[in-house]
Amino acid sequence: MTPLRVLLVEDNETYRETLAFLLRGHDELEIVGEVATGAEAASASAEQGPDVAVIDLRLPDMGGMEAAAGIRERSPATAIVFLSASAGAEEQRAAASSGRQLVRKDEGIDTLVAAIHASGQGAA
Repeated sequence: MTPLRVLLVEDNETYRETLAFLLRGHDELEIVGEVATGAEAASASAEQGPDVAVIDLRLPDMGGMEAAAGIRERSPATAIVFLSASAGAEEQRAAASSGRQLVRKDEGIDTLVAAIHASGQGAA
């Protein structure tokens, strides 16, 4: 089975590196890029062609929804999973309105892995 190719978009460097480390422990996933901004995400998605992009809803240069739009413009087949420190009404509306998965950062790596798999079904 070909691993799902994952792009991480998270501005907190320590959290992003920790996520990458934990996700690399799953043989069915391959981290193809780690970036801190929405602009970098769009470029990385065009270069790497990830199956799934995991995007923080709050980035320093733009919101996660805008970053997702930039990724989908450059890599239309890329599925999106949103990450958020909270899953308040605003975050839930954003994810629901776009039909995307939303994972709270405190839900644990297994929840994120499940969301990546669910979003990436058929991508690999």
